[in-house]
Amino acid sequence: MTFHGWPMAALDFYEGLEADNSKTYWSAHRSVYDESVHAPLADLLDLLEDEFGPGKIFRPNRDVRFSADKSPYKTHVGGYLESGGYIQLSADGLACGNGYYQLATDQLARYRAAVAEDVSGRELERVVTAVEKAGPQVVGRDALKTAPRGYPKDHPRIELLRYKGLIAWQEWEPAKWLGTAKAADRVTGFLRASMPLKDWLDGHVGPSELPPR
Repeated sequence: MTFHGWPMAALDFYEGLEADNSKTYWSAHRSVYDESVHAPLADLLDLLEDEFGPGKIFRPNRDVRFSADKSPYKTHVGGYLESGGYIQLSADGLACGNGYYQLATDQLARYRAAVAEDVSGRELERVVTAVEKAGPQVVGRDALKTAPRGYPKDHPRIELLRYKGLIAWQEWEPAKWLGTAKAADRVTGFLRASMPLKDWLDGHVGPSELPPR
């Protein structure tokens, strides 16, 4: 299949879902989701597969078991690539991410050690600068209010040390190009620009070695 972007109906679908997040709305507009939301994302993932590996689309239902918000459906569609890239569409437009969103305990220890070490830590600083110069922003997640235990408060990379996750992120508001094949160019450009960050994390942190919970 050929990727042609997302039609306006996709954005309208999510505007409606934000106003009425119910099974009634979902059932009445399921065909719009299938044809205007899910199908274009599947086509885009197929297009990206040769360079970034196979992709998968997240299920639209929310996990409400431990949430006070019992809204049954996500107000965005998300897909991810084997390379680590993430693609999201909502009523607000298109967004992409890449990196390690939430570090497990063992990953966090390796991340902090690599950030603190002069060679690898300075390399990360250069990577962050290069990624942001290309367009994406590098965003830290769940930052501690102070230095992590065992690290000095005046460490030259204290901001990076405080994070519990590190990703590149970029957003685009709805525009005419979103409904064309040019949307793939935005995604591809982001993935290429952000890959040095993912490569650094893969090389110095890697997957968690802890057993699944």
